[in-house]
Amino acid sequence: MSVKRVLAVLAAFVAAGTMIAAPLASASTASTAGEEAFVVNKDQFNKMFPNRNGFYTYEGLVAGMKSFGKFANEGNDDTKKREAAAFLANVNHESDGLKAVREYNTANYSHYCDPGAAGGCPAGRDQYYGRGPIQLSWNYNYKAAGDSFGVDLLHKPDLVATDAAVAWKTGLWFWNTQSGAGSMKPHDAMVQNKGFGQTIRSINGALECDGKRKDQVEARVSAYRNFTKILGVDPGGNLYC
Repeated sequence: MSVKRVLAVLAAFVAAGTMIAAPLASASTASTAGEEAFVVNKDQFNKMFPNRNGFYTYEGLVAGMKSFGKFANEGNDDTKKREAAAFLANVNHESDGLKAVREYNTANYSHYCDPGAAGGCPAGRDQYYGRGPIQLSWNYNYKAAGDSFGVDLLHKPDLVATDAAVAWKTGLWFWNTQSGAGSMKPHDAMVQNKGFGQTIRSINGALECDGKRKDQVEARVSAYRNFTKILGVDPGGNLYC
C-alpha cells in the first residue's frame, strides 16, 4: 500500500471518530516508570548497599512497593526522601547491609514457632526464622504479612528468601502496618515528622531504646545520616530513642 493510501486510511479512521490504540507499554518501560516514581534511584540504592547480596535487587524493591502505595509517597519531597532513607537505614541494620537473606544463627531456627497462633506452623517448627530485609520471623508474622498482600507465607515461608519482591514486601508490611514495640507505625512517624528515633523504637525499641543498646541505636542513626546525605536531604530532628 502506498504512503498516500496509508495516510488516507488513517484520515478516514480519525474522521469517523475511531480510536487507534497505542502500543502497550513493554515490561521494561513499565518498570522504568515505576523506578522514576521512587525518590531513590538505582545509582543511589547501589551507593547505599555496595556489598549487598545479589538477591536484594532494586527492581524487587520497586515491585514490592506497589503493594504499599503510601510508602515514600506522602508529604513533600523532603518527607518522602526522609522516609525512604529511614526505611533503608533500618533495613541496613537488620539485614547486615542487605547481605543476610536468611538469619545467620541457624541454632535459632526452631525458636520461632508458636503452635497456638492462628494457622499453627504447617511448614514445620523450624521454618519461621528470620528472612528478608527486616528479617521477618515467627509464624504469626509470616501469616499476617502474607495475608496483607495475598501470598501464603504461612505454608511457603521460604518465598521470603527466594522471591525478591516478596522479601521487600515483608519489610514494607512491617514498616507501613506495625507499631512493634513503639506507639506508632514507622511510616506514620516519618510522615508526621516525629523523627527517625520513633522508627527505631517501633522496630527494636524494647531491646535498644532508653539507653539499653546505645551502640545499636548509633549504628542505625549513622546509616540514616549517610542515606539522607546520599539523597540530598537533611535528616530532621529526633534521631535517637
